[in-house]
Amino acid sequence: MGVKPRILVVGAGHVGLYVALRLSHKLRSTEADITVVDPQPHMTYQPFLPEAAAGSISPRHTVVPLRRELRRCRILSGEVQHISHRDRVATVQPIIGPAVQVPYDHIVVAPGSVSRTLPIPGLRENAVGFKTIGEAIWLRNHVLDRLDVAATTVDKDTRRRALTFVFVGGGYAGIEALAEMEDMARSALRYYDELDDSDMHWVLVEATQRVLPEVGRDMGAYTVEQLRRRGMDIRLGTRLESCVDGVVKLSDGDSFEADTIVWTAGVKPSPMLEHTDFPRDSKGRITCLPTLQIVGRDGLVVPGAWSAGDCAAVPDLASSTPGALCAPNAQHAVRQARRLADNIRATLRGTVVKNYKHKYVGSVASLGLHKGVAHVYGVKVRGRLAWFMHRTYHLSRVPSLNRKIRVVVDWTLALVLRREVVSMGGLHAPRAPFTEVTPPATGRGGLADESRNGTDVKA
Repeated sequence: MGVKPRILVVGAGHVGLYVALRLSHKLRSTEADITVVDPQPHMTYQPFLPEAAAGSISPRHTVVPLRRELRRCRILSGEVQHISHRDRVATVQPIIGPAVQVPYDHIVVAPGSVSRTLPIPGLRENAVGFKTIGEAIWLRNHVLDRLDVAATTVDKDTRRRALTFVFVGGGYAGIEALAEMEDMARSALRYYDELDDSDMHWVLVEATQRVLPEVGRDMGAYTVEQLRRRGMDIRLGTRLESCVDGVVKLSDGDSFEADTIVWTAGVKPSPMLEHTDFPRDSKGRITCLPTLQIVGRDGLVVPGAWSAGDCAAVPDLASSTPGALCAPNAQHAVRQARRLADNIRATLRGTVVKNYKHKYVGSVASLGLHKGVAHVYGVKVRGRLAWFMHRTYHLSRVPSLNRKIRVVVDWTLALVLRREVVSMGGLHAPRAPFTEVTPPATGRGGLADESRNGTDVKA
């Protein structure tokens, strides 16, 4: 029996997880060895982050444990530092210990994307992104903590700053995060006799003249109208110019203080791609054929190399626009992953690979509890029905039956029980209370000597 081909999957996001899952189901155990490398031991279903931040879904239910779902794959928790496809080897830095060399025959490069930021003064020090479950949990705790600060302070400026929440970026992440967090904070105010809805200042800063371009101009305008009816401050055609020390300065000349600044203004390919020998386009994406095979600058296929998702420039065969590429969204990523896995199987079995072609069916977006917009198959929907379509679609897409059941249970309980609106900010600094009560060591054996002498050790 010959040596089995080695398949290395870099990244366990939408593409990586679905590729590995499909390959493990479609290939016999004797056909290939599959290794998945990712810094996290789970895949995060990012469309659920706004609901996780708002408390509609438990944060644990928005992530999929890799070792539970990919039982037939080897999971390597670490970061890929370098890929040399010429040598067919990837250098991986595990969680602990020295870097290791991982050889492969086929590689799926799918590290996904990171937040696309700008060198804006104060952004690095004062803002937070919204791409990870950690950021979502932090934002929830922070917003609720700011309500506590505002309710207990007697200083008007401190209260105003605490209750000012700024979101930069009017795409899916920004609109859904803004709407869900405002909905949660408004629900929490029923327990704060000291505060009123009008005390809160929710601001959306968008550089263009529209929001949610994926759902169309009409639905985008409807979204702006609905958010403004809820008292939100929507700044279109406006840029964030500075936020040093929490002082927000906008291109329209306005300036105010804010304790909460959330950056959701787009994504860019993972910086890890800079440490590979794969060809990339002007935006840093790996160049691919419609078959999802990586293609070199000479137009020839790079043997054994595949990519898809946010980090890949994949031709959109369903578009009538010459040179159009597939949008970096979950809808394309999941479907590309299936085609990619099937093409790898076809290559291993000596059959013909096929092109990826998918007509974009539309988009759905949540605007908070029981509110949403949708543009699906040319049909425009808004309100409660659009919100229901949003939940139904993403429930069908979240991986594993286990996650689906847990999410449905969360939603069902939310129908009869009120939101949990308690801040657990202590999670972000768990050692602080212990450190405060633990005295410093006074010298070698100091504590032991005091204990023998009957001396009480106090903080």
